[in-house]
Amino acid sequence: MSEVLDLKPDFAGMIFYPKSPRYVGNNQSVDLKQKLSDTKKVGVFVNEDYNRIIQMVDIYNLDYVQLHGNESVDFCKQVRAKVPVIKAFGISTKADFDKIGNYAQNVDYLLFDTKTACYGGSGQQFDWNMLQEVDIPQKFLLSGGISLESLNIIKDLKINNLVGVDLNSKFEDAPTLKNIEKLKQALNIIRK
Repeated sequence: MSEVLDLKPDFAGMIFYPKSPRYVGNNQSVDLKQKLSDTKKVGVFVNEDYNRIIQMVDIYNLDYVQLHGNESVDFCKQVRAKVPVIKAFGISTKADFDKIGNYAQNVDYLLFDTKTACYGGSGQQFDWNMLQEVDIPQKFLLSGGISLESLNIIKDLKINNLVGVDLNSKFEDAPTLKNIEKLKQALNIIRK
């Protein structure tokens, strides 16, 4: 993890979803628990119990919580009263953007990922051109199959409110084992 943090990404995700191959589990590493100055730690949860989320926020000094399941607007508001919230939405058609509704004003960021039965982590892309055709009323992050090759494509798209991308499976040699050289290249493209 320290090699990744040396690159000073804006956010670093920790997966608290037991069905994910990137699940943190009960990792008691001091590295994971320490407060970071340059990078915000994000705990990723899927349909998790409120008390468990807050417990992990406290143990791991999380700066954000990413809710990647079927959480309601009220649940997002409840969590947001304790910690900033990123709400993820699975996208496959333009109709999937309709469910954003009241979430936008009740979370800090939206996140758009490819719709799958596994709540993300598929390494697949949805049609990003849809992002140019819908009005997204909140800052958002883009996820889902992003690779080195696709970063320039994303930069060329005219998308309002896009503020970041999720560099995950295409930047790993195996789940949780990040390819530092690929990450360096990606951050050079993004930061230009």
